[in-house]
Amino acid sequence: MQQFQTRLNIRTHGQGLIEFTDDVERFVADCAIENGLLTVYCAHTSASLTIQENADPDVQYDLQVFFKRLVREDPSLYRHTCEGPDDMPAHIRAALTNVSLSIPVTNRRAVLGTWQGIYLFEHRAAPHHRQVHLHLIGL
Repeated sequence: MQQFQTRLNIRTHGQGLIEFTDDVERFVADCAIENGLLTVYCAHTSASLTIQENADPDVQYDLQVFFKRLVREDPSLYRHTCEGPDDMPAHIRAALTNVSLSIPVTNRRAVLGTWQGIYLFEHRAAPHHRQVHLHLIGL
């Protein structure tokens, strides 16, 4: 059994989805693991991870609009408002999505569907530097 780890630093430009599938694929290809399991972990409470369609950008747009409707940025709704009107909604959106993903690896490739991409979902309005940790274990 072998294992490899790295950290990706992803700069966001405010709310939205940022695809980083190519970074994950490069990491997996560079590791000496043929078959295993990749854990992708977002070390933040106001951003999250998702695997989504990467062929049509309307999917990312619709997801962002849906989450804005689902979790309103109205400070009168929340006690935690000291970090701005988008902070508590960002925490709620992250709680409704994922901060970690488990992706099988076969033949030194992440097993993803034809139109699937790996995304960081930034829930804050301001740009941020986000850390995503990759941990691959296998043979």
